[in-house]
Amino acid sequence: MNSILSRNLFFVKEHIGMFKAANNYDIHDPENQDIIMTCREEKLGFFTKFLRFTDYKRMTPFDVEIKTSTGEKVLTVKRGVSIILSTVEVFDENDQLVGRFKQKFFSIGGKFDVLDPNDQTLCTLKGKWTSWDFKFIKGNDEFAHVSKKWAGLGKELFTTADNYMLSINEKVPNDSSMRLLILAAVMCIDMVLKE
Repeated sequence: MNSILSRNLFFVKEHIGMFKAANNYDIHDPENQDIIMTCREEKLGFFTKFLRFTDYKRMTPFDVEIKTSTGEKVLTVKRGVSIILSTVEVFDENDQLVGRFKQKFFSIGGKFDVLDPNDQTLCTLKGKWTSWDFKFIKGNDEFAHVSKKWAGLGKELFTTADNYMLSINEKVPNDSSMRLLILAAVMCIDMVLKE
């Protein structure tokens, strides 16, 4: 696992674009605003691009890679065509399955179960329907928190770009695959629940 994931704070900034089909983000160090990782959807077929501009956008497949600023692969997030509920797979830098997210049916605000490769629940990603606020929880333990950072009225009105702050609890060990899953889930919130 890449050492960059030992950080506890990440600022995720979506690329601005009025007519964009691909999901592209930069992940910054919140202290100095340096880009520390990139998230790109480079393997986007013509048919998928076309559907991204229709009401079927939420059902389209995706294959997103997160890399360090020097180009080292950190993880890959994949989903096939989604009809009703999404199941998303997360792979490490060696393309080994780390875990999955399974969307919950009838959840207000959005909810995913975060699963290990054997489909054992590690935690739940739970959101509030009144705001852009998500927590990774299991019982009374909170592993991470994601909130939307407002970028100004003009930017929000005329683009689909969003910014997020991810805060991972220090209790999550630096070498835990949970860190990979948490970072991957931040991309899925936008692509699955909020589009």
